[in-house]
Amino acid sequence: MTRYFATEPQALRLSVSAVVWRERASRAELLLMQRSDNAHWGLPGGYVEPGESVPEAARREVLEETGVQVELGRLVGVYSDPGRQVIEYPDGQRVQAVNLCFEAFPVGLGEATTPEETLATGYFPHDGLPEPFVPIHQVRVSDALDRGEATRIR
Repeated sequence: MTRYFATEPQALRLSVSAVVWRERASRAELLLMQRSDNAHWGLPGGYVEPGESVPEAARREVLEETGVQVELGRLVGVYSDPGRQVIEYPDGQRVQAVNLCFEAFPVGLGEATTPEETLATGYFPHDGLPEPFVPIHQVRVSDALDRGEATRIR
């Protein structure tokens, strides 16, 4: 089972995630996916692939995991704190993920192409997130709710 707040990373990887708001104006409900590796709910996202830009990776990951095509908005934050960003995977590998989190908005529907990674998807009110929720994603949602334009560096 994937474990958060691990220590002693063995690798460093660049990742992306997105806070996808159902409606641009209200920012009341966000798109979440339930992970198959630990049944936690969280933001769609994943690792940047070689030869891919960060925006391309963010759009690809949301589409792969949820079937939702998105337009990216502002960069919410850059998350690299090893006290929060070391993830231990079921194979025992511990990765420090440097994450760039974007705001995003749905612009169409496609087909999820990694159903083995996702148990369920749905839109949820930001003040009623399902449990269990990926703990390292809570700060990203909080930062996205801050209406300021400043990018958070954590």
